[in-house]
Amino acid sequence: MNANNLSAPDQASTATQGTPIVFVVDDDVSVRESLELLIGHAQWRAQLFDSAQAFLAHPRPPVPSCLVLDINLPDFNGLDLQNAIAGDRPRIPIIFITGYGDVPRSVRAMKAGAVEFLTKPFDDEVLLTAIADALQSSRVALDREGDLRVLREAHATLTPREQEVLGMVVAGCMNKVIASDLGISEITVKAHRGKVMRKMKARSLADLVKKVAQLSPQAD
Repeated sequence: MNANNLSAPDQASTATQGTPIVFVVDDDVSVRESLELLIGHAQWRAQLFDSAQAFLAHPRPPVPSCLVLDINLPDFNGLDLQNAIAGDRPRIPIIFITGYGDVPRSVRAMKAGAVEFLTKPFDDEVLLTAIADALQSSRVALDREGDLRVLREAHATLTPREQEVLGMVVAGCMNKVIASDLGISEITVKAHRGKVMRKMKARSLADLVKKVAQLSPQAD
């Protein structure tokens, strides 16, 4: 078995399109089945995989999601999978599970960004709480990605001259300095500034500076 979803009616329902997804990767079929029931009871959508490779080959829709991952998978183990998806944007929060205590690997997993590390058998409520927190984190990340995408699209509508003016405005240059440096009149500078503010949907200069800061690579 490579993947399992919930029942067929759930797959067909348009209401599930925005339903949070909990991915489960575990080579133990009994664990997968019990987690499917638990996740479904919590009104989330489960997608099950018996290997890391099966999970990597499966498309991940843009809805809040997290990954419940067995660290002791054969061949491509849980830590390998964690590294493989480290560049995903927004990242999928990972909850590691293992059949026995493994302090060194749990420390490594947490340092690499895992949100929880649970030892089987774990308490259902502890796992459900961890999943809820992870899904909320994913939801926030998705919202942030959406806002940044809109901002980038707005910035792309600026003309080369408007981008020049934008760069000088956020650097703190006065209109007369911008006009002098660009060889245009202050009235023209003001016109460009107005267009920049409208296109970037900035409420104030401070808001414009904040938006430009979000566009920088360091803000990603």
